[in-house]
Amino acid sequence: MRKVTVGALSCGRADVERRMSPAPDISHHGEVSSLIQGEAMRFREAGSRITGISVPLFGIQWTPPEAERAIARRVLTFLEDRRVLYVPSEMEVPQHGVQSVLRIREFLTSELGHLTGDGQLAQSLRAMRAACRKFLDSVGPEDGPVVRHAFDHGHYASWEFNQALGEMRGVFGIYIAILAATHGLDVEPGLARIVPGSDKDDHHKAGDS
Repeated sequence: MRKVTVGALSCGRADVERRMSPAPDISHHGEVSSLIQGEAMRFREAGSRITGISVPLFGIQWTPPEAERAIARRVLTFLEDRRVLYVPSEMEVPQHGVQSVLRIREFLTSELGHLTGDGQLAQSLRAMRAACRKFLDSVGPEDGPVVRHAFDHGHYASWEFNQALGEMRGVFGIYIAILAATHGLDVEPGLARIVPGSDKDDHHKAGDS
């Protein structure tokens, strides 16, 4: 069976810098829309982006059950509308981001209820749910100091919030690539922003530094 190597919980330097960089001012609707427009990332491209765990590439001696493919499609469709994962303007109101992560965790729990066993799909959904839980544990309640001061320049809460957000996005980017690669699903432009960069991207960044 031919396999594509995906899934390590690590990403290139370019990805870390992108996720941890300060949120740009893109509050205007047109500018936000520009982040979610463009061509979708093909599932083969998504699968080639990260390294670590070998999983079968869809269509090459591997076809997942249609029921599981439907779940994977629902998950990606749901995440496409969760701007906390990829649009910096969502963080203009940190409480909204926390609420969105809570909804993501609830949705993943619901979808896990439709799965039996511990296959690759279930493992991916559990990993993303665990990332949500870690983020929520790190930032604390919506009325807590980390969320209230998440974007106060120079405040310790700003570093803690963005660190937690960057880590969560990193995990999601990896498992979104796994879902796409193993179920033959393309990744919409918004979510594609958090899929780890290719080695070519990292080399280009290194050359510019």
